[in-house]
Amino acid sequence: MTATHEPPAHATGVLAGGFPSGDLTLLRFHLDHALAADTSTLSEAELIDQIQEIETLRASLAALQTDRIRAFAQAHVDSHRVDDRIDVDKIHRSVVAQIQLACRASTTEARTRVADARDLHAGLDDVRRLHETGQFSAAKVTAIAVECRDLDTTQRARIDARLAAVHDLTRYGIGRLRAMTRRLVAEIAPDRFRARVHAARVERRVTLRPAPDAMSYLTAYVPVEQGAACLAALQKAFVEIQVDPRPLTRTRGQVLADTLVERVTGQATATAVNLEVQVTVPIQALLDPRSPLPAEFPGLGPVPADLLANPEGTKSLRRLLTDHGLVIGGDSRRRTFTGLLATLVKARAENRCTEPYCDAPVRHLDHIRRDADGGRTELENGRGVCEFHNHVREQLGWQVFRAPDGIVVTVTPTGHGYCGPTPQPPPPAPPPRAPT
Repeated sequence: MTATHEPPAHATGVLAGGFPSGDLTLLRFHLDHALAADTSTLSEAELIDQIQEIETLRASLAALQTDRIRAFAQAHVDSHRVDDRIDVDKIHRSVVAQIQLACRASTTEARTRVADARDLHAGLDDVRRLHETGQFSAAKVTAIAVECRDLDTTQRARIDARLAAVHDLTRYGIGRLRAMTRRLVAEIAPDRFRARVHAARVERRVTLRPAPDAMSYLTAYVPVEQGAACLAALQKAFVEIQVDPRPLTRTRGQVLADTLVERVTGQATATAVNLEVQVTVPIQALLDPRSPLPAEFPGLGPVPADLLANPEGTKSLRRLLTDHGLVIGGDSRRRTFTGLLATLVKARAENRCTEPYCDAPVRHLDHIRRDADGGRTELENGRGVCEFHNHVREQLGWQVFRAPDGIVVTVTPTGHGYCGPTPQPPPPAPPPRAPT
């Protein structure tokens, strides 16, 4: 479900900084008019001209939004300043959370936008002007700003000047801009660059993300020399198979992927993997063996039920029954969500944070109505959230409650309300075929 956004009564008229909200309304009117226009009379050249102009306008609008993000962050800091004392981490977290909801973006994206809004006014003047005039997209600006993230204003300004001196800079792609900026950082601020490299190595990790068609992305974030060594070892395995006199039945990519699984798991073949996973199975699929409804791995997506019956390896599946897409019940008198109840709360959330627009994995199990306010530790009062959003709701001015229609609503300190997503039931299964 798309989150709704109702502005408070004071959010009309002239916005902070003297920008009239009517101008945005007029822009919306022209946009609606352009969307409804008949394009059948336009030539191919005219359509390309409009596409280029729209892209320029899109970049300029992103720059305008960045400016307003910076203004909001400053206003929020000033409004929470008490006798020059301020908890910077808490205020920053609150700013990011409100930008995340207003921009309908993930928490990571919101952090990036807030940081870009700060850094573009702290040394990256030429880059900012290219953004405002529509010559640099938001993605290109972010590629440059991220590489300059830990620099001071003077160092950032030197990099900005070097970039501005590059001929045809606006024609560079994101990858070239990122690489060029990274080289300038290493040259102008070698100590900062070295410190960032060491800090990044501490953050090495392996993650798993869902991919289309019952696949997944297994990503290793490791030092570059280790990544190169891993790839070289996998490529060597493919060369060894190539020289084998037996016919080659797999592609290079398949051999590399299978070898990775075999070496990490220690199994003889990639398909003979021992695993214990949580899988939700529609009760309709248990009642009707011919039901087309798939099983689902929370957070990773659906998978055909017959693939779970692979005879190779040992698969231990904890099945959670669902009815029309909803995980069935559970209750507890404990203060924290544990055991089967915790499993049910996570499964209902599909192991994704239930805050609007956030796709982060569930790290905390939160009481919608706080335990301190008499909220019970039961399935109806539980929600799965990421660590960031569980901490944000504890700050002053934030509220979370379940509306009468069952939707969880988050209210920010500015009075804006955002509805959380609701589990979407799968489409109805077709009627069973008559026996022949």
